[in-house]
Amino acid sequence: MYCIVDIETTGNGIKGNRITEISIFKYDGHEIVDEFTSLVNPQCEIPYFITGLTGIDNDMVRDAPLLEDIAQKIITFTQDSIFVAHSVNFDYNVIKNELRLLGLNFIRKKLCTVRLSRKLFPGYNSYSLGKLCSTVGIPLKNRHRARGDAHATVLLFHKLLRADGAAAVFKQFLNARSQEATLPPSLPKSEFDKLPSTPGVYYFKNAQGKIIYVGKAINIKKRVLSHFYDKNTKELKLCAETVHLDFEETGSELIALLEESEEIKKHYPKHNRAQKRKIQQYGIFSYEDRNGIVHLAHNKLQMVPNPLAIFYNVTDCRQFLENLCASFELCPKYCHLQENITTCSHYKIKQCLGICSSLIHLEEYNRRVGQAVLTLQNQKTDYAIRLKGRNTDEEAFVLVKDNYYVGYGFIPKSENIHHFDEMDTFLKPRINTLETQRLITAYLRKNPKSIIEIDRLPTVSIST
Repeated sequence: MYCIVDIETTGNGIKGNRITEISIFKYDGHEIVDEFTSLVNPQCEIPYFITGLTGIDNDMVRDAPLLEDIAQKIITFTQDSIFVAHSVNFDYNVIKNELRLLGLNFIRKKLCTVRLSRKLFPGYNSYSLGKLCSTVGIPLKNRHRARGDAHATVLLFHKLLRADGAAAVFKQFLNARSQEATLPPSLPKSEFDKLPSTPGVYYFKNAQGKIIYVGKAINIKKRVLSHFYDKNTKELKLCAETVHLDFEETGSELIALLEESEEIKKHYPKHNRAQKRKIQQYGIFSYEDRNGIVHLAHNKLQMVPNPLAIFYNVTDCRQFLENLCASFELCPKYCHLQENITTCSHYKIKQCLGICSSLIHLEEYNRRVGQAVLTLQNQKTDYAIRLKGRNTDEEAFVLVKDNYYVGYGFIPKSENIHHFDEMDTFLKPRINTLETQRLITAYLRKNPKSIIEIDRLPTVSIST
């Protein structure tokens, strides 16, 4: 038994969407055996543009039943049936979410007539309900009203059941492992099946092949699938526009992050929000006060004329300063990790030898601060980062020169690289940005042993 469903809503996304009308036809594969149709009072204002689309206004639903009044009817009517709709995940998820808010569970097997039509009626320019019905000769009355759209979907479903190869397609779609009910309505399953379970960058593309979203993943296939399970409105909008998928394997998460940043800035995809906002940088600097004590401090980068080190969030900046303070036995007060105090009492740093209480000589303290500053000034500017390749026959590298990211590459293990200049043959040049600097800095703090220092290792063999 099938229950073919259509709803009209207030149009506020899945979680904020309220049902204004619902229509369900019970269909046994040959004929309609029952019907339930009702307006629903959404208990909120219906936007003007929704009224313009559906014709349903606030006056029409004022005396209609609340969803809680018909919730049990919906559950009973669809019980032991397969839930069918055009773009099924929208209707199903709105109903499921509304019932969940009432404390009711709603779980049904699903079939999507958009996906079924793409499989059984291939080659059409559009699979929207209106255009599809016009193409295959199905009358569609009362468009954008629940009963009119649901009845047209019944007639479409009747044709789909009788199309060539329908039995095998329906069996495949109803197989829980096929993920057919999870994939976006316009995305062929072959597009998803081609994705690897490896690190890399993935692309969502629309019908014209334009990139509308770029993401990175340790496991591309698993991460892409998570978009389809996510019921946030922004994810649903993304999935509704997705027709093609593409990917690029990177071998490691760091290169995936760097390439994601590159591609977002290159294509500026419609559905990417991250990395479009300005990054706030912070800098560490030193100065001498009127008592001759040399301080270390941090501030927003635009307030620091000659930064000793640059960071891309205040947490990393303070953490680095704490480590520096502890390593050189400096005073948390004069490293500005504690403010408005007489003597330091830092919760973690206990190595202060007493400059804040005048227990050691000023010159000795300033000498240690000078050593800390020298350490920052002598940080490596030219180096490579060794990483895993895309397969067991290669290794990857990220190259930094003069503290600027210049690109990455993959070197076959059969190649012997003896000088860093030879890495240029395998280098994919990339643009240095604040985001790529932040990504590399963050990675190196967690993985310092992955660095190959150019000036200390003039002759190297990255792949042997």
